[in-house]
Amino acid sequence: MSKPITVAICGCGNRGLEAYAPFAKAFPDKMKVVAGADIKPERLRMLRERYGVPEDMCFDSDLSMLAAPRLADVMVISTQDQLHIRPAMAALEKGYHLLLEKPISASAEECVALREKAHQCKRAVVVCHVLRYTQFYSTLERLLREGTVGRLETIDAMEHVAYWHFAHSYVRGNWRREDESSPMILAKCCHDMDILRWLAGDRCVSVQSFGSLDYFKSENAPEGSALRCLDCAVKDACPYDAEKIYITNEASGIRHVGPRWPGNVLVDHPTEESLYEAMRTGPYGRCVFHCDNDVADRQTINMEFANGVLATFTVSAFTERCYRSVKVTGTMGDIVGDLDANRLFIHRFGEPEEVIDLGLLQEEYAGHGGGDFGMMHYLCGLIESGSVEGLTGIDASVESHLMGLAAEVSRREGGRLVKMEEVDRA
Repeated sequence: MSKPITVAICGCGNRGLEAYAPFAKAFPDKMKVVAGADIKPERLRMLRERYGVPEDMCFDSDLSMLAAPRLADVMVISTQDQLHIRPAMAALEKGYHLLLEKPISASAEECVALREKAHQCKRAVVVCHVLRYTQFYSTLERLLREGTVGRLETIDAMEHVAYWHFAHSYVRGNWRREDESSPMILAKCCHDMDILRWLAGDRCVSVQSFGSLDYFKSENAPEGSALRCLDCAVKDACPYDAEKIYITNEASGIRHVGPRWPGNVLVDHPTEESLYEAMRTGPYGRCVFHCDNDVADRQTINMEFANGVLATFTVSAFTERCYRSVKVTGTMGDIVGDLDANRLFIHRFGEPEEVIDLGLLQEEYAGHGGGDFGMMHYLCGLIESGSVEGLTGIDASVESHLMGLAAEVSRREGGRLVKMEEVDRA
């Protein structure tokens, strides 16, 4: 049996420590966590306790870890959006392969520069477009390539963010401001740009987009509302009330989901008492109408691909559940899919409906519809094989990032049609 690949984690937050590192516990024959870096001592303590990482392999910054000799086969870059490029470029120079959290960057120039660096260093860069690794999307892609509904004509996709998730991440949280993270279409939806490009089967040639920050603004605050939810006289009627989201909501509150996400973003070890204290004093207790957010809360994109396929995409904060849906049409039928239900419904014209039920996922492996662990399996196999060309490698990932950046140009300019060569001049 081959040795497990070794991994150093740069950024031991929710994605690095909670989503990707657990693969090493589930499959110790495939992966071992041997080093990590984070600016928070508590996160490093958790890394040591959970994975037995020695203290001298725990670093207080990406700079200090990257100053050491190469420590592992792969470096996981899971820092905040605007902190990806610097450690990624340095890690490639050191000889690391990369598992790179999305988005690569909100800058087209930086995306292209990383692509060039990866080719120059001959290292694998697997970008965390985890949806390609789900049974749901891989099955849909296979059906399209097999011609199940004839020649592909259109794709209509939607990301239902869920009202509480949007409030948590994009109004109160780390991705609320473009100058601190990236536009919402990259921070949340570069997954979707990647999937649309993959399903379409050809490069995108033009993009048009509309969207704005419409609702989460001070002028929409209910009469009598306060700056903090726990002080608010009208909180009982507000679905965005932080107490509901972090304590009582069936989908997100600690009383139902336990001490996990999203509560563990507020505090490392959530309890009701610690969450209430965080809501009293921290950013996650603020009224959603009185935050400093500026990212769009709904957006639509129209896309044309070189092979003639047309696609539409909508992302909205204003949905009950958090999931993705898709409908593709072809010359001989259509396919409707619901990622939350993990089902595909095939309609061949004139024939009975066929349902592909991909089954329920084990809860511990269910992140992004099973894509998180699916990607980690793929990464281990890729590194073991010696290849640098991955399913979500740097070339495909930069292309889909540029689609998102083109959409942002169009949105800011009132829906102007943007040709892809405007943003990809490399």
